[in-house]
This record gives sequence, C-alpha cells and structure tokens, in this order.
Amino acid sequence: MRKRYFLGAFIALILIVNFDKANAQQDVGGLFVSGPADATKLINAYFDPLYKGLGVGLSDGWTNTAKSKGLLKFDVRVSISGAFVPQSARTYDVNALGLNNIKPAPGASSIGPTAFGNDQEGGRMQVYTSSGLPTTTFFNLPQGVGFHVVPSAQIQATLGLPKNIDITLRAMPKIKISNDLGSLSMIGVGAKIELLPLIMGKTEKLIPIDIALAGGFTQYKYTLPLNVNNTANSDQHIDAKFNGVNFDAIVSKKILFFTPFASIGYQTSKTNLKALGTYKFDTGNNTSVTYVDPISVKQTDIDGVRASLGFQLKFGFFKFYGSYTAAKYSMLNAGIGLGIGQ
Repeated sequence: MRKRYFLGAFIALILIVNFDKANAQQDVGGLFVSGPADATKLINAYFDPLYKGLGVGLSDGWTNTAKSKGLLKFDVRVSISGAFVPQSARTYDVNALGLNNIKPAPGASSIGPTAFGNDQEGGRMQVYTSSGLPTTTFFNLPQGVGFHVVPSAQIQATLGLPKNIDITLRAMPKIKISNDLGSLSMIGVGAKIELLPLIMGKTEKLIPIDIALAGGFTQYKYTLPLNVNNTANSDQHIDAKFNGVNFDAIVSKKILFFTPFASIGYQTSKTNLKALGTYKFDTGNNTSVTYVDPISVKQTDIDGVRASLGFQLKFGFFKFYGSYTAAKYSMLNAGIGLGIGQ
C-alpha cells in the first residue's frame, strides 16, 4: 500500500482497497480467488486496527467541559483524534485465521503487517483448491502504511437550549474525494445536560464544580468504486458504514480562561462493510471463477469503558481543546472552536 493515498483523518477509510495500480490485480485478486470466506477473514485481520481505532475516534471530541451553554449560545469546532495501535495489533498470523484455501508458500513467513503495521510486504501466500491441492496462484500479504496511529476527525456545532441542555450536530455532506478514492460523508448527533442546576436549583453555586451527563452517535459512510479485473456492468464498489455511540459522566471546573475536565463512560462501535459487484478471475488451465458481492463484514469492534482527562482554553470567541482517552486503544484529541458562551 502506498502512503501517498493516505490523506489523513478522513481518508483513513480508503485503506480497504489502497493497492497501487500495478499490484491491484495480483493482491486483491489473490484474496478473492481463494473464495469469499477466506477473503473476509484476511480483510478482517488486516483492517482490525482500523476498525478499532476509528471506532474509538468516532465517539471522541464531543465536549471538554461539564458546563452547558446558555440559551441560544453556540460554538463551532473542528478537532482531530489519533488512536494509538498497540504492538500486538500491528501484525497478524494467517495460520491463526482458520483459512481453507490459503497457506504460506513453501519456506515463506505466515506473518503479515496489519493496515497500521510496518511499511513492508507480508509473507507470500499460495492458493489451494477445495480438495487441498496447491495451485499456481501466489500473492503477497499487503503491506502497512508504516505508522501506528489511526486518525479521525470531528466537525460539529453546539447550541444551548433551556434547562441547562445543549445539543450538538456533526455533519459533513457527501464529498467526492476523487474517481480513485471515492466519496465520504459524516453525520452525528449528541446532547449534554448539566446536573447540579437541575437537581439543586440556585443552590448549585455552593458546589464549586460542574457535573454533566452526555451522549452521542456518529456515523461515517464511505463508498469507493473498484476496478479488479473489471468488465462491463460489473458494478464493483465498496460500501462501508462505521457507527459509534457513547455515554459519559463529566466533571469540570472553570479557572479563569482554563477549564480542566475528567470523564468516564461507555462506548461501542460497529463496522458494516461490503464489497459489492461481480468479480471474475482466471484460475489457470482455461478455467475461471466468478463471485458476486463476495465480501461482507458486520461486527462490533469496540464495547467497553473509557476514561478521559482534558482541558478547554477560552480567549474571547476562540477556544482550544485537548484531551487524552484511555480505552481499547488510547487516544489523543486536539481542536479549535469559535463561538459565544461556555
């Protein structure tokens, strides 16, 4: 896989088919010709850190304070998260995947880098028939991007409502990146309620901290046209959805222009990815194989507790944010905002 295709936070999703043109038929074709079941297992192993890293990033960056906004006060913010891929998730072993028709070639390694592993090819694989006979089809496991951080981005606007509630909308219209890189969109909604004014009324000022409950839902949608041994009307493309949900309890304390916060909560994320269309491959000896809609991945990637520490700096209309989150993958978040109110 070539780093030049990796365009930061949003384009992380395109790793699904990020092979260069010269090697696309060999690498992708090698996966598909072995059958949909094996191809799905290999894709899951290779992209596992992407699923998990993006999963924790989807739920990040909603808020950096427990204080709710005043009525009709608002801000707009952009932040970027980076989820750190642990050493154990940077490689995978094909011998541990339960593959039916793929084995390491004689003398070759069974280890391959994951998408966020090292920038080097994995072991050479050989395809076998369903009866266990070796074929003359070989391919190398794809290489990683060479760095170990999964980026994601949050673009959102927040509005204050009555009763110490504010709501947040995340949105990015469908953007066509290019003919080769496909299109991406994002949508999300969240809410936060400040608890002490609700419970204690005016006497809440006697407690020198702010406490809130918050939750949010974010979804990335990604579509990418494919060209793998393409023929007329084959309609080859990737459709992917990445969903994240979170619930958090937040405590913060404003000190002049500086507001530190801490939170603990629960998050879950899911991946729904499909390779659709018709794919035909030559298998040698004047024979071929055809697969229709060969890949389908639908799974929960993150399901557990997370904890965050961070801060907000406010200078007039401008705000700066930063936080660290301990979760399935640890993560840093930083961003800027512009608005009125807390």
